[in-house]
Amino acid sequence: MAAFEYRASDRSGSVQQGVESAADLQSAARALRTRGLTPIVLKPAGSSALSTPAGGSAGSTVKGLSLLGFGAKTDRVTPEQVLRFTSELGILLQAGLPLDRAMKVQIDTAPFGAHRAMMEDILATLKSGRSMTAGLENHDSVFSGFYISMVRSGEASGNLAGVLTELASYLERSRAVRSTIVSAMVYPAILAVVASLSVAIMLGYVVPEFESLFEEMGDGLPMLTAIIISLGDLVAGWWWLMAIVIGGLVTLVRRWLATPGGRTWLDVRALKAPLAGPLIRKFEVSRFARTMGTLLGNGVAILKAADIASGTVGNTVLRQHLDDLAPAIKRGERLSKAMQPEMFSPLAVQMVLVGEESGKLDAMLLELAQVYEAEVEADVKRALTLLEPALILGMGGLIAIIIMGILMGILSVNTMAF
Repeated sequence: MAAFEYRASDRSGSVQQGVESAADLQSAARALRTRGLTPIVLKPAGSSALSTPAGGSAGSTVKGLSLLGFGAKTDRVTPEQVLRFTSELGILLQAGLPLDRAMKVQIDTAPFGAHRAMMEDILATLKSGRSMTAGLENHDSVFSGFYISMVRSGEASGNLAGVLTELASYLERSRAVRSTIVSAMVYPAILAVVASLSVAIMLGYVVPEFESLFEEMGDGLPMLTAIIISLGDLVAGWWWLMAIVIGGLVTLVRRWLATPGGRTWLDVRALKAPLAGPLIRKFEVSRFARTMGTLLGNGVAILKAADIASGTVGNTVLRQHLDDLAPAIKRGERLSKAMQPEMFSPLAVQMVLVGEESGKLDAMLLELAQVYEAEVEADVKRALTLLEPALILGMGGLIAIIIMGILMGILSVNTMAF
C-alpha cells in the first residue's frame, strides 16, 4: 500500500486535506469519491509533482489539479493562472458544486495576490445576483472577448461546466502551439548569441595581440588583414560606446514598433519574408478558425463569432482582411464567399464551403484549425532544419575569415623576413 496526499472538496464546498492509503493513484481517487470527496490535489506522499487520478464523479472525469499552483505573488494575472482557474472551476462544477461554492474553494486555496483579488471580485458579483459574465467583464484586461462570449453561451444554455472544460482545452491547445514555436526558436537564438560573442571576443581580444607583429609592415599588409586589425582596434577601444549605441538603437526600434505605424510596417515585412510569411499566415488562420469554430459550436451567433475571432489575430495586416468578414455576412454573403484569397488558401475556402453546405460549419472550422496547426509545427521543424546549420556555417565562416586574415599577415611578415 502506498500513501497519497490529497486536498479535496466535500459536498458542502469545504476543503479537506490528509493522507489516503491505497494500492495506486486510481484506487486513492476512487476511495476519496466513495467518501463524498472530490479530489483537487492528489499526489504520492512527499512528492512535489502532481498526478492525475483516473475515473470521474457524476459522469465526469476528475483530473488531479493543484489549486495551490498559482505561483508566487504577482501584480497581474498570468495566462497560466487563467488556464488553471478555468480548468479547475469546470472540474468543480462537473463534480456538482454550485458556482459560488466552487469559486469559494478556489479562493480559499489561492495565495494572496492579483489572481485571488480577481476571484473575490467575481464572487462578490455573483453574490450580488449578477451573472458570472458580468464579473468577467469587470476584468476585460484579463479575459478576452472570446472567453467572455463562451461563458455567456454556457450560462444561457445551462452548460457552464461543459463550456469551461472546453475553454480550458482551447487555452491549453493555444498555449501548446505557442510553446512549440517559442521552444523551437530557443536553440537558434542561443546559436546567434554565441556567434556574436565569439566574433566580438576574436576582434576585441585575440586580434589586438597580433597587432604588434604587423606594425613594421605598414601599408604592406594584405587588405583583409588591415581591415581585421582596424575592426579589432575599434572593438577593443570603443566596445563600451558600441554597446551603448546598439542598446539605444534597440530601445528606439522597440518603441517605434510599438506604435501603430511601426507595428504595421513590421507585420507587412513579416508576411513577405520567405520562410516566416507562410508560417505566420497559417498560424493566424488556425487561431481564427479554432476561435470561430469553438464559438459557433457553443451557440454564439455567426456575426458575433466572426467579430471576436478576427480580434484574436495578432498580425494587423491579416486582421484588416478579417474585419471585412462580419459586414459581408451581415449583407447576406456566405462566409466562404467573404473569405479573401489574400488571407485564406483555396483549401481553407473549400473546407468552409463544405461546412456550410453540410450544416457543420463549426466542425469544419475546427478541422481546418487542426490541419493548419499540424502544418505550422511541421514548417517550424523544417525551417529549423535549415536555420541551425546556416547559423553554424555563418559563425564558422566569420571566425574563419578572421583567422585567415591573421594568417595572411603572418605569411606576409615571414616573406619580408626572407
